[in-house]
Amino acid sequence: MIINTRNTSIIVNDNLMRVYVASPAVSGKYPGIIFYSDIYQLGGPMLRLANYLAGYGYVVVAPEIFHRQLPIGTAIEPNDLGRIQGNEAARLTSLSEFDADAHALIDFLSQETEVNTNRLGAFGFCIGGHLAFRSGFNSEIKATVCCYPTGIHSGKLGRETADTFSKIPDLKSPVLLIFGTQDPHIPETGRAQILQSLEQHQIPHQTAIYEANHTFMRDDGYRYDPVATNLAWGEITQFLSKHLA
Repeated sequence: MIINTRNTSIIVNDNLMRVYVASPAVSGKYPGIIFYSDIYQLGGPMLRLANYLAGYGYVVVAPEIFHRQLPIGTAIEPNDLGRIQGNEAARLTSLSEFDADAHALIDFLSQETEVNTNRLGAFGFCIGGHLAFRSGFNSEIKATVCCYPTGIHSGKLGRETADTFSKIPDLKSPVLLIFGTQDPHIPETGRAQILQSLEQHQIPHQTAIYEANHTFMRDDGYRYDPVATNLAWGEITQFLSKHLA
């Protein structure tokens, strides 16, 4: 499906948040998806993933997750210095600020004329996978995709310890979790904790685990795995079609 793209902005608690929007070129009503990047924000790899998703018939809105800490348009370089910069921006952002962004993005999607407001989802990578998971606490979100989501089991997200794991019973949407067995940030014990809690609290969920490293869907790094990426996209598109169609 051919897509259109644009940049716009939202004011969240007197802070301007840049939002990248990718949507089908043909007019119609489509499900809307909040798309959270990894710590490097909206560089080429993340934009390509957002565009790819939009091509399946979704209005995709991708915020700059560190809009309070970094200048508008900042795409962090995926290297050692960039990792420090991204982690510091995360450390300076409070849990309530991340949650306020989710509420603002849900409101934004609800006002878009091409969005079916009864079919909203959340999708994210790395820290963005954690943010997508938390978005699932909102009743408006009907499906959540979390690709190698960091910090859910450990409480690492922003300025304070995140309560995400303890709030798993509050999830309102089914969840698809994508993991890599070689991911040092989400070890087997961490994956098991998350999955056991989802089972215990009877949260509908699916899991896809690949022999891959962290950020294996980023196409610009040594950890990129095109085979695992293609397999993951198959799981993702089927899951979203099932819950947002």
